[in-house]
Amino acid sequence: MAARAERELDALVAVSSPSGDRHGAEDAVAVAGALLPAGASVERLTCSSPEHADDLLARVSGSGRARLLLLGHLDTVFAHADHRPLGRDGPRLTGAGTIDMKGGVVLALGVMRALAASPRAFAEVALLLVVDEEWRTAPFAHSQRFAGWDACLCFEAGQRTPDGEEAVVVRRKAAGTLRVSARGVAAHSGSAPDRGRNALVALAQTAGLVVSRHDPTGPQRLTAVPTIMHSGEAFNVVPAGGELLCDLRADRVGAFQAVADAIPDQVEGVSLDTEMVRVWPGMDSRAATTDVLAGAGERLGRAVIGAARGGASDASHLAAAVPVTIDGLGPRGGGAHSPREHVLADSLHTRAEVALAVAAALVQLD
Repeated sequence: MAARAERELDALVAVSSPSGDRHGAEDAVAVAGALLPAGASVERLTCSSPEHADDLLARVSGSGRARLLLLGHLDTVFAHADHRPLGRDGPRLTGAGTIDMKGGVVLALGVMRALAASPRAFAEVALLLVVDEEWRTAPFAHSQRFAGWDACLCFEAGQRTPDGEEAVVVRRKAAGTLRVSARGVAAHSGSAPDRGRNALVALAQTAGLVVSRHDPTGPQRLTAVPTIMHSGEAFNVVPAGGELLCDLRADRVGAFQAVADAIPDQVEGVSLDTEMVRVWPGMDSRAATTDVLAGAGERLGRAVIGAARGGASDASHLAAAVPVTIDGLGPRGGGAHSPREHVLADSLHTRAEVALAVAAALVQLD
């Protein structure tokens, strides 16, 4: 599995597949489809996000009892102009989407092929690859389809504990995107500045209010971070409008409302409209996965530790329907969403071992 993974990663990263690009998504789906086990049935599901290519669902049937979902995404944050194919820099395999999460996709495909070779161990193994994870604001469409399944394994990037032990992700924060739209009054910034109502100044003050709610060590571990602000169209005009976007993370979705409530309807004559444009649930599968991780550790011969991570993932959507949800089964690496993005080549082998051990513990494969 690990021997194939680097070649398969090369093929998948060669495809530029930014979120929302139908052509890139179709090419990535075609590559992934070519790497499925023989005999897998393939279905295309309507994507959660409008006007996107369809998601990919592949299935393999067996004669056992367990039903196992493997989960990943094929889209990246990189525009075509910023796409970088796979390269090697010492121990690193570099390229757009390597760690987030095409490296995980090739391991998920490898696990599916390995399980398909032992059909008596399971009733059904499915692989769901979506094409809109990076920029989705619509509700996730597929959770209830898998309600009642025995487990979901998601292949976002892997990690180690501070002590160097293999770790998987069993806890994630909820994630939200807060948008504030400002409506002021334009005026000449030189001859009549006080006749205007400055949307930029109002949004800057609003950003400060959001930051004042930042409380990462508090009871909800809330982080509140302004990330994008647009205002103004000319250097000599008081800005009449603008928009502020903020990234919110917390243990529970309810913590976001306190941030939204702190923003007034008006600042210095500028009207403010506040809304949540994206809300993803949190995930806490620590209790439900204890026995599985212990069984995986026994098979592996070294511990597999359940860990927490702040970043959002589609695993959080599935966890509400499938209590035994385990994420972070992909390779290790770093630099996600940046030109430094990479997979550590030797982790393709060690993390393949972890993923196979977890899958084997779930289906009781000897």
